Amino acid sequence: MADTTAPETESRAREIVYRHKLVTRVTHWTNSICVVLLLMSGLQILNAHPSLYWGQFGADDDHAFIEFFASRSGDDLVGHTRIGPMTITTTGLFGVSAGSDGEARAIAMPSWATIPSFRDLATGRRWHFFFAWVFVINGLIYVGVSLVNGHLRRDLLPSRQELAPRHVLRDIANHARLRFPRGDAAKHYNVLQKGAYLGVTVLLLLMVLTGLTMSPGMNAAAPWMLDLFGGRQSARTLHFISATLIVAFIVVHLAMVLLAGPFNEIRSMITGRYAVPPEDKS
Repeated sequence: MADTTAPETESRAREIVYRHKLVTRVTHWTNSICVVLLLMSGLQILNAHPSLYWGQFGADDDHAFIEFFASRSGDDLVGHTRIGPMTITTTGLFGVSAGSDGEARAIAMPSWATIPSFRDLATGRRWHFFFAWVFVINGLIYVGVSLVNGHLRRDLLPSRQELAPRHVLRDIANHARLRFPRGDAAKHYNVLQKGAYLGVTVLLLLMVLTGLTMSPGMNAAAPWMLDLFGGRQSARTLHFISATLIVAFIVVHLAMVLLAGPFNEIRSMITGRYAVPPEDKS
């Protein structure tokens, strides 16, 4: 959380700390934009063949592990999502959704969730590949600077004491009761935050590696990546699963920001300055 904790004072004697350095703030917002655009353009690409497989092969006649499809029930279109042996009805979201004219149409991902909003695989791929490179370069800058200035070691890696089961369980209980850190504890990431940020970093790295594994050029240059992920189709499935978990992280992250105080939290990521919640004296 805190790149540095140089205290300042406000007129009302609230403690202000400089929570995020400039490079952290710039890379955070750049990363946020990239992830949203990569997700939306990635869903456009998925629309071209909305079935995901394990192994080396993936074609219309092969058994899909995850599939988004439509069927007819009388005069109505019904959307379905199948994951392994389980099939659920997802009309209005996946498989079948309203088009620009308001009429139901058979399409895996809704138009509001894709770039572009209409079916255009070539344009979706251009958006995806361009922002993938922006994302990678941005990530390398963040990691490089964090290693040099000690942010990664100081603020993100949990200590042995924080990893103690009693400490972890206490943090889980506090989050479950929406009891957020105050005073000095609010100046640093807690162990659940550290775990979440390190976990999403692993997912983002997995996204990059599986994305490269789906490239024919990379298959020729580094065929070992195909063996690492069990084939291009397995890499494609892992790419999708990682993206889904990242969406789940974003939802939880935004919920925590809203619950903890959106003005203070967002201000700290724009200006770097964070008003420390005072200790509860009750």
